[in-house]
Amino acid sequence: MAGQRTAALRFGDANTQALLNALLMFVFVARGFTNQDLRQAFAVLLGRRSDDITPARMSYELRRLRLHGLIERLPKTHRYRLTEHGLRTALFYTRVYSRLLRPAMAPIIPIAPADSPASMRRYLAAEAAVSSWCDEVHIVA
Repeated sequence: MAGQRTAALRFGDANTQALLNALLMFVFVARGFTNQDLRQAFAVLLGRRSDDITPARMSYELRRLRLHGLIERLPKTHRYRLTEHGLRTALFYTRVYSRLLRPAMAPIIPIAPADSPASMRRYLAAEAAVSSWCDEVHIVA
């Protein structure tokens, strides 16, 4: 794993949020989870069918999670389990997003059409506020 590069798990990205939420479904599964198990949970959270997500796509996601140290492969199997670091990371991402960011953004992002100038101004103001807060607490985008 040393020296291997992989794509980041971007906070707030719908795929990342769905992936980490799906991982939390397997916390208490002693025998771990497979590519297919995670693919089914991931697809449901994205509002898709599991057939819409290929096993190759899921292998890519599993590799990313493994290289970031969030999961580990069980020896001599095709099963994975969440690491302690993975559990903490998944809980942090999902809790902060669902308890802070999403509720804070809900009143700001109106139900108005996306091409509405007023809704765009409110959205840009909210985005600037979140960026400012991230800068204050030294969170890198």
